[in-house]
Formats: sequence, structure tokens, C-alpha cells
Amino acid sequence: PVIFLTVLSDQIYEEAGLLGGAVDFIEKSRSFSILLKRIELILTAHKVRTERSAPNNQNVVETNDLTLRYDSRRAIWKQDNVGLTLTEFNIVAYLTESADRDVSYREIYDIVHGEGFLAGDGEIGYRTNVRAFIKRIRQKFRDVDPQFSQIKNYPGFGYRWRDGTEQ
Repeated sequence: PVIFLTVLSDQIYEEAGLLGGAVDFIEKSRSFSILLKRIELILTAHKVRTERSAPNNQNVVETNDLTLRYDSRRAIWKQDNVGLTLTEFNIVAYLTESADRDVSYREIYDIVHGEGFLAGDGEIGYRTNVRAFIKRIRQKFRDVDPQFSQIKNYPGFGYRWRDGTEQ
């Protein structure tokens, strides 16, 4: 996991860092104890994410045009590999496992950083982080299939994976 420790506090820099793959963006004005706590939370969440297993202990899960290989953490869309990071894979897996319901920004953020972790500007600052991840995931799928539209946004709440049967 990559954490940016910087004096650049404008949202544009934070978004650029998160789009570049960072898991957190921390201003240098934070105390060492807060920095240490954030590192511990990130490492704990990272360990939990890497131990996550496939539903029903299956190594391969197929849903319409998507194949998720939990053994190698690979996503295959319409026979083409989508170059997702481990965190992106976990987000896509969670969205597909929850395809029958809307998934909140907070739930997705918990996948990335661990439950209860807060970063960004205020109580809803984590939304920027989640939007950056979803934007990057969508782009990676669109690089494989320009018609990709499975991730539906519900502004102010979160996202839903469209399974292809709903209109």
C-alpha cells in the first residue's frame, strides 16, 4: 500500500494521488501518532483483504460476461483480462457479490482501508477516494470493452453492479 505524506492539501493533488494508486493521502501537519495509527489500520485492512476468499469457497466465479479468479485475483471480462490491482479486484468482487443491492460509498471504502477508517475532508471525505477507485475500475473495463456499463452510480449513496438482466 502507498501512502502520500505531503504538504499539498488541495483536492486536485489528493485525487491525483488516489488515481495513481495511493491508499491514503496525509498532510504533513498530522502528528506522528495519527500517521502511525493510519499505517496500522491500512496494514490490518490490507491483510484482511488478501485473506478474503471466494463465495462458497469457489476459486472461479462466473457471472454473465465476468469471470473472477479468486486464486490469482484476476478479473476477465468477455474473455479479456482486466488489469485490476488487488484492491480494485476486491471492490469488483464485492460489487458483484452484492449485485442484488446498492452498495454504499462507506462499504466500498471499508474494503479499501478497513472498517472505521476515515481520511479526506470531514465525515464524507472518503467519497472522493471511492469515486477515484470506481473511475479507475470503469476505465480499465472500458479499455477492454468500450461498451462496459455494469457499474451504476447512485449519487450521494454509492454504486451497484448491473448483472445484465436489469434495464
